[in-house]
Amino acid sequence: MAKIEPIIGRYVWVPFEGTEYRMYYEETGPANGIPLVCLHTAGTDGREWRHQLCDPAISKNFRVIALDLPRHGKSIPPYEWYQENEEYKLTAHYYAGIIMAFCRELELVKPVIMGSSMGGNICLHLAEKHENDIKALIAVEACEWSPGWHLDWLAHSHIHGGEACATSVFGLMAPQSPDKYRWETWWYYSQGGPGVFKGDLYFYSFDHDFRGRTEKLSGKVPMFYMTGVYDFACTPEMTEEAAKKTKNSECIIMEEIGHFPMSENPEVFNRYLMPVLDKILAL
Repeated sequence: MAKIEPIIGRYVWVPFEGTEYRMYYEETGPANGIPLVCLHTAGTDGREWRHQLCDPAISKNFRVIALDLPRHGKSIPPYEWYQENEEYKLTAHYYAGIIMAFCRELELVKPVIMGSSMGGNICLHLAEKHENDIKALIAVEACEWSPGWHLDWLAHSHIHGGEACATSVFGLMAPQSPDKYRWETWWYYSQGGPGVFKGDLYFYSFDHDFRGRTEKLSGKVPMFYMTGVYDFACTPEMTEEAAKKTKNSECIIMEEIGHFPMSENPEVFNRYLMPVLDKILAL
């Protein structure tokens, strides 16, 4: 018999600040399940979350949705992007805004938002600006500030941008993670559009500086921090420091996992994730 996965892919036009964005997303689970919106890491797309989309234990109670940000994966840039003559730089304002605009277009009521790396960092901004619109936040590999990852050399004409992006992050994965999943993650990273990884890292290492603001979050939205012990971009200590300052938060440090837990070792990550989802179900 054919091995057919339950994932369904769709496009939705998302208006935000005078521009319409054609955004691709994939989903599984019941239409009336709790929306669980998954945010990919810098320079990649929603394919990173395929193992969670295909896990029946997760999709039993949650409508799992993995989106591609504009310019990423199957989501094209806005029309006339080639006329802008401006370097792509992701900002916290745009990032949080387009996520919430996407949720509004799909009529998602009080979604749970789970993001990794830059998707984890934006959770802090969402807690600050959209606390009344979100049920819970799962901030994977997140911290207040992670400088030093804006890679200017990626645009050099003698460098293959895709392979350089993929190889530059390969060491962020744990050595215990299965090779098939580590190289799958490498493959996703090799396929980003020109300038996209660098532009995402502008948010990750420059625009996202939440120092002095974390302790001011109201705590209205529960925050679950999850970080792998092999992550040296956002170390467990960096995550623990952010969690200490965050009201109504919990910090989970994951063994045998690096910076891309959902794709580099999904079986281990899902074991850590399920108790978090059970707590959210009980809210």
